[in-house]
Amino acid sequence: MTAFFEGVLAGYGIAIPVGAIAVLILDVSLRSGFRVGFMAGAGAAFADFLYAALAAVAGGALVQIISPYALQVQVISGVVLLAVGLYGLLRSTRLPVTTEAETADSNGSGKVFAQFLGLTFINPLTVVYFSALIIGGGARGLSSDLEHAAFVIGAGLASLSWQTLLAGLGSLGHERLSLRFQMTASIMGFLVVIGFGLRILLPLI
Repeated sequence: MTAFFEGVLAGYGIAIPVGAIAVLILDVSLRSGFRVGFMAGAGAAFADFLYAALAAVAGGALVQIISPYALQVQVISGVVLLAVGLYGLLRSTRLPVTTEAETADSNGSGKVFAQFLGLTFINPLTVVYFSALIIGGGARGLSSDLEHAAFVIGAGLASLSWQTLLAGLGSLGHERLSLRFQMTASIMGFLVVIGFGLRILLPLI
């Protein structure tokens, strides 16, 4: 049980800090409701789960592989966030919120799940976070396969619970706020995503 709770703490540690993915989950829930927002959060949580599993299986080797490419990873992450933010900003200013919501529903929740899985997966430094906890002793007592499995499950469930909370908060706005307010909030959200992308890229110039 200790390993499970260590995983829960690690999962919340990587999920709770407000970042671009959290903003995007709130935005898609605001525009399309809880079901689509939940699938977006589930995609992000599944990426965290997979990275925790990779760290548990081969954390030390993965850290050595990824570390030399930290700069390239930052550039890719920043560029993708900028592209997502700019594309979303253009759509938010050109299309009514109702049209975007209907499009998201017609495309299916599975597509939203895959999109957020991919967006979260472009940040492989997440695996370094989990690996550091396991290898460096931040998650103590993980000596058996069962304990590693409990850690990974705990991390995945913690991330999913947080992303679900974000989807629920966003869906409240979808049900209660006017379409104009939803569009304004969506524009602000994508501006924040653009800001995250710039924050990653500007120090590299």
